[in-house]
Amino acid sequence: MKVANSLRSLKKRHKDCQVVRRRGRVYVICKSNPKFKARQGSAKKK
Repeated sequence: MKVANSLRSLKKRHKDCQVVRRRGRVYVICKSNPKFKARQGSAKKK
């Protein structure tokens, strides 16, 4: 899988893509086309 420069640019791939923050990670989720899923950032250590 290729690494994107920023996940904001991946949001423009499809109209249904959303950028979401969960547990210190940034995700791109797309319900209608799941192949556009992406993740950036590692989980924070406790």
